[in-house]
Amino acid sequence: MKLQTVVDIQPSEWKIGYEDKILMLGSCFSDEIGAQMAQRNLQVTCNPFGTLYNPLSIANAINYDNSKSYIVNHQIVNYDGLWHSMAHHGSFSRPTKEEAEEAVNESVVLMQKALDESSVVIVTFGTAWVYEMNGEVVGNCHKLPAERFTRRRLTVEEIVASWRPIIERYPDKHWIFTVSPIRHIKDGLHENQLSKATLLMAVEQLSSLEGRAGGALYFPSYEILLDELRDYRFYADDLVHPSSLAVQYIWERFVDTFCTNQTRNQMQIELKRWKFEHHRPLHE
Repeated sequence: MKLQTVVDIQPSEWKIGYEDKILMLGSCFSDEIGAQMAQRNLQVTCNPFGTLYNPLSIANAINYDNSKSYIVNHQIVNYDGLWHSMAHHGSFSRPTKEEAEEAVNESVVLMQKALDESSVVIVTFGTAWVYEMNGEVVGNCHKLPAERFTRRRLTVEEIVASWRPIIERYPDKHWIFTVSPIRHIKDGLHENQLSKATLLMAVEQLSSLEGRAGGALYFPSYEILLDELRDYRFYADDLVHPSSLAVQYIWERFVDTFCTNQTRNQMQIELKRWKFEHHRPLHE
């Protein structure tokens, strides 16, 4: 009996190996896949600005330079005892403005270094819903009062217009786009579906399931979880995030698509080494 609809993924013509430096950007699904790579000792840098969810904030993170002009041009605000960068994850918030500025500038330098050195960039879009403060899209609201923000949904055209120049600027890199299967149910179930559809249509214009288009490919992690793993047992207790089993399954599909047998064998060796190094013995 056939008990599931398997997502058909054509193997990539180019492969990811241990010689590649990889930059992961985007939603917390990027953190999950980035962790799988790190455990297998691949050369991966994951989210220098912290977790970001919407395409414009991720694009802005790439477009910042390392001239330390960030603070002049963008907002760092004080709220609830901490200084927050509106373009960064909450892990960059600090007790003083000077500490926040230092952390932000370090992230800009790290981003540019990872971008310059990477041969593969993997981008995961999480949501098309954005919050704007003073006319600019923010990467994180940091629990500031809602009246400070305007909420809207990005259009397909906005997303494509922000990302196509980036891809064209780095023609020597392999770009992989994916849409996070994590549901943003706080936006509402219907609104989440509209958001994901917007992201999928934008990614379709930036990449192609059949092959390279403008230096980019699409990996269907969204479809794997929602169609192939169509069951709540593949979700965590919050019924939003994928379970560890689902992450492992999607990771294996990714490896089948982008890695050679030789790389897969090396991954098994490196994973055993990682588990050994992180094993906590019962008796010292």
